Amino acid sequence: PAFAMAVFAYSGRTADRGVVRGTVAADTPRQARDQLRSEGVRVQRISEYRQSGGSSLLASLAARRGRAQWAHAVHELAMLLHAGTPMLEALDTLAGQSRGGFRDAMLGVRDRVAAGSSLAESLAERPDLFDEATVTLVEVGESAGTLDDVLAQLAEFKQRMMQVKNQVATALMYPAFLVVFGTAAALFLMTSVLPPLLENLSESIETIPWPTRVVKAASDLLTQYGGWLLLASVVGFGLTVAAIRSPRGRLAFDRLVLRLPLVGPIALRQAVSRVAMIVSTLSKSGVVLTRALELAAKSTENRVLRGELDAAVERIAAGEDVSAALARGEAFPPLAVRVFAVGQESGRLEEMLTRLADDYERQNATLSARLTALLEPVLILVLAGFVGFLLLATILPILEAGNVVS
Repeated sequence: PAFAMAVFAYSGRTADRGVVRGTVAADTPRQARDQLRSEGVRVQRISEYRQSGGSSLLASLAARRGRAQWAHAVHELAMLLHAGTPMLEALDTLAGQSRGGFRDAMLGVRDRVAAGSSLAESLAERPDLFDEATVTLVEVGESAGTLDDVLAQLAEFKQRMMQVKNQVATALMYPAFLVVFGTAAALFLMTSVLPPLLENLSESIETIPWPTRVVKAASDLLTQYGGWLLLASVVGFGLTVAAIRSPRGRLAFDRLVLRLPLVGPIALRQAVSRVAMIVSTLSKSGVVLTRALELAAKSTENRVLRGELDAAVERIAAGEDVSAALARGEAFPPLAVRVFAVGQESGRLEEMLTRLADDYERQNATLSARLTALLEPVLILVLAGFVGFLLLATILPILEAGNVVS
């Protein structure tokens, strides 16, 4: 949407010499200064507010953190509006208890609302934080006069999605710790502890056991070419990330993830559960099915499912049945396709999609627990085997040296 007023970021001092920072909506910088001066703020710096570009890694991380903050803030906004708090006061409250870039974003939203824009139009100015599904729901709530109820539905959806992500992240946290700790311990042993010990032992005996030769070769490689190996690892990691961030690379990566054992079913159920919850929430608010599926596709991180949803929306718009349109793809589970078909025929699509999302969340919790239960002993055995091999490579030459002396 186009707006008459711009948003300016400023810093200044109040009459009591306190430092203030924030944003203000105005047509020109001079008008913004005059407005702030009338509020008792002596402006020291003012410039047009621009959101960070989404191409950098730091901007991407900041946007991800902001979306997580919004998942909690929308519940508080719904609660404040339901209690009768005026919109501007509610937004002031949210901005006052927020930090970082999300606080700046909420101040920008507040200033645009104060300048006469709707909440949906104000949120649409920050697509890095507020997706189209959120904007559409808010727009529907404002039009119908049920904004607090719609925000409550949106809050429930956001919190459930955060819960699903947290379940998967929690399941992988301990295995990730084992991998990082084990790798760090192995590098320390191979570069600092074993080289002098193996050097002394190899001088004491004529024939070095093969485990010791293997460990010594690996240790020599790390100590002599450690810097180059680190550089190659960093470059390789950077190239891999760049390839995954490209459209074709991300599509190939998402397709690979869906084919992985254990991880693939979890990722698929998580993505389909998200689609089901978005379509259910939007349909409850009166959004037509094709538009709900279109917004669900834009909110889906997996590019394979997103492509299939986009194709399904085109087929449905052309007159094809929703179940037939979804069944043409390869990724959507038959159960999900059947739920869409039965729900549309019976007129209970929202209810059945909610049940589908609940069922997939329970299955994901079970699969995540299984994945953790499987990974933990496997990683412990791998680390124990590696440490045992290092001990064997160290003990064998000691025993050989003892035999030579005796």
